[in-house]
Amino acid sequence: GNCMSMLFGDNAANNYSLSGKNYAFYKLFYNCSNIVNVSSNFLPATTLAYNCYCGMFQGCTSLTTAPALPATTLAYYCYESMFQNCTSLTTAPELPATSLVGSCYYYMFQGCTSLTTAPELPATTLADFCYQNMFQDCTSLTTAPALPATTLAYNCYDGMFYKCTSLTTVPSNLLPANTLVDRCYQGMFGGCKNLTTAPELPATTLAKYCYWSMFNGCTKLNYIKCLATNISASNCIQNWVNGVASTGTFVKNPDMTSWTTGDSGIPSGWTVQNA
Repeated sequence: GNCMSMLFGDNAANNYSLSGKNYAFYKLFYNCSNIVNVSSNFLPATTLAYNCYCGMFQGCTSLTTAPALPATTLAYYCYESMFQNCTSLTTAPELPATSLVGSCYYYMFQGCTSLTTAPELPATTLADFCYQNMFQDCTSLTTAPALPATTLAYNCYDGMFYKCTSLTTVPSNLLPANTLVDRCYQGMFGGCKNLTTAPELPATTLAKYCYWSMFNGCTKLNYIKCLATNISASNCIQNWVNGVASTGTFVKNPDMTSWTTGDSGIPSGWTVQNA
């Protein structure tokens, strides 16, 4: 639709806070295909409310630059799908919050096919679903941001880079957590068909569904280092290496003897080494 005349800038009068203003900007510019840019200080609020920016620029296919997002106090679903399918967006705004809230970045940049770089994600303690599908279908994204968190939460990285087909390598220390949570990395790199090396997986005890489909469809993946010794949690490695390269190297914990071979174990045809 034609939305160039729409303005909504009263948050300065709200003392830069959206506290209590649930759904304040909800889908405000939904599918406004002719918005090219917005001023950098368009959204100055530092305290957010439930669903406040949810879908705000969803489907704004001409938007090239995003406003600054200085908020440090987040709320549930605050940025959900905010830039979903903004296919011209090349740069993501900084996300300075270090304290996350459930589903805060849920699907935030899904389908941003021109986005080449992800914002820094400094949080060390995560919240349920916080990064779920955040960069799904970002087909131009070439690098993953550092993910320093060591305290995980349910589904925290679920599908985060699903079908990021330009992602070729990630840092070996990308996933430093030693204690996992149910579904934490579920489908995280599914469909990343050009990823060649997995991040190291240092945790020794797995959680339910934690690696479920994690590398499913990573057709060039040929190196995994996984130090797990307890893989008894239900579905923790179900289909996790389905469709990876036919040859590769799997580095395992020398104390681990119960790996099986196949899509839900060590990939068939791979060489096995002890760490």
